[in-house]
Amino acid sequence: VQLQASGGGLVQAGGSLRLACAASGRTVTNAMGWFRQAPGKEREFVADIAWNTVTRYADSVKGRFTISRDNTKPTIDLQMNSLKPEDTALYYCAAGPNLYTWNSWGQGTLVTVSS
Repeated sequence: VQLQASGGGLVQAGGSLRLACAASGRTVTNAMGWFRQAPGKEREFVADIAWNTVTRYADSVKGRFTISRDNTKPTIDLQMNSLKPEDTALYYCAAGPNLYTWNSWGQGTLVTVSS
């Protein structure tokens, strides 16, 4: 396993969760990020972070989610605050050589937000 995601769970609307993703092996981690897929929908971008900690966010999560990374490990976290039912999805972490090429994917961790 090259990317291992954890931290999903069930939370009420307005609550918080923190996801973590750890890279191992020969995974290239210049860029790391989070994507999500809700039931019946396509996978969508959530947030990413480059090796120099430059970050990008989907408009739907700006101001609520914060991505961070520890280059010594390497790992990334996604702090999710003010969660909404529409944030319910399977969250995947990804890694790659740059912010436009994702060639390693984790197994996904489920986030369920109840109303």
